[in-house]
Amino acid sequence: MDYKWLLFCPQLPATPSSPRVTIWRRMRSIGSVGLDNGVWVLPHTAAAIAFIQEMKDYVSTQGGTSNTFLANTLDKETEEGINQRFIQDRAEDYAELKEQCADFLAELEKETARKNFSFAECEENEQDLNKLEVWFEKIKKRDYMPGEQQQSTAEWLEKCREAFQTFEAVTFSHEDQDHLSKMRFDPGNLTDHVLGGKSK
Repeated sequence: MDYKWLLFCPQLPATPSSPRVTIWRRMRSIGSVGLDNGVWVLPHTAAAIAFIQEMKDYVSTQGGTSNTFLANTLDKETEEGINQRFIQDRAEDYAELKEQCADFLAELEKETARKNFSFAECEENEQDLNKLEVWFEKIKKRDYMPGEQQQSTAEWLEKCREAFQTFEAVTFSHEDQDHLSKMRFDPGNLTDHVLGGKSK
């Protein structure tokens, strides 16, 4: 018989709380859905089995116990409910990433309006773009039911790539030796600013 779901049921001592937080973080990072009473569910795959074995070993080292089950749902309603939980969790991930993409585009627009075409600014934006791309790949790995949200996020990310390429090209075209122009946004030393209403 083929089983669709892998259930993980860890039991840890009440204190300290850090092992339970670790389990929560690790299970969420792989895309697991938390059901009632501390039960976690993942699609039944070889990778999931290997991961759950790691979690079982961790629980044991923390003085806890755990049980693991292969299962199928009994009815269509339960199956759809679990599927929807996976879809909703990833939708939240993608929504947060798209928000960061929007912020990235707004930052490029701001720096373009300021004509802040320095290599340092270009490099900083490239690092931010790389972070968005790495984040997207992490979400995709735990997206077991890819669909419209993944496609929408991919389109946002492609827009970010295109906007950065444009900014990079403009920065290259403004490459010169005008040091004073490039330094005009330097806020200076911290001691020159008023902090907390008092001059430091």
